Amino acid sequence: MSKRTTPEVNAGSMADIAFLLLIFFLVTTTIEKDKGIIRYLPITDEVPQPIQKRNILPIFINEQGEFLVNDKITLIQEISAIATDFIDNGGAPTDSELYCNYCQGNHNPTASDNPKKAVIAINAHRKSKYKFYIALQNELTKSYNTLRDRESQRLFGYEYTAVNKEIREGRYQGNLKKAKAQLKQVRELYPLLITDAETKKREL
Repeated sequence: MSKRTTPEVNAGSMADIAFLLLIFFLVTTTIEKDKGIIRYLPITDEVPQPIQKRNILPIFINEQGEFLVNDKITLIQEISAIATDFIDNGGAPTDSELYCNYCQGNHNPTASDNPKKAVIAINAHRKSKYKFYIALQNELTKSYNTLRDRESQRLFGYEYTAVNKEIREGRYQGNLKKAKAQLKQVRELYPLLITDAETKKREL
């Protein structure tokens, strides 16, 4: 009686199949890009620059997630308007080189001199939740976008945020070089001055 043999599976091409599947996975898979807040982080050994007290808007996030603006508890929904008024105040005198002729604020001499000098200083309790910090950043970004949209509309007839988004997404149909130069001009009028670094107040 002949001995029965067990059929064998030819696995010689398994490595090739696995390699092809790996290539297919790499080609077809979409890898999401990490998104975050675009901010310049403070340098740890940097000497804090003295800033006039009126040019600093201090915002503190306590352990409970409450926002204190100038040491007063403030609702998150109110911070955007407060920041807008602070940035756009234009309190420098008319004969000063810091005078802001495009600002539409109250021109209060005890508040910020110029949008280029107005600094928003954030200080968060080490036990405060990150979501409160993000919510604050969103409100402050809204303030800057509002002011930039207004100036861009006045100077060029379009909103800064809309054109900036089209350029980032590659959908802008106009003169790209000209648009980028105009957006840069608007940013220079309202530079985003938000810091997490300790600021030294200079009393005058």
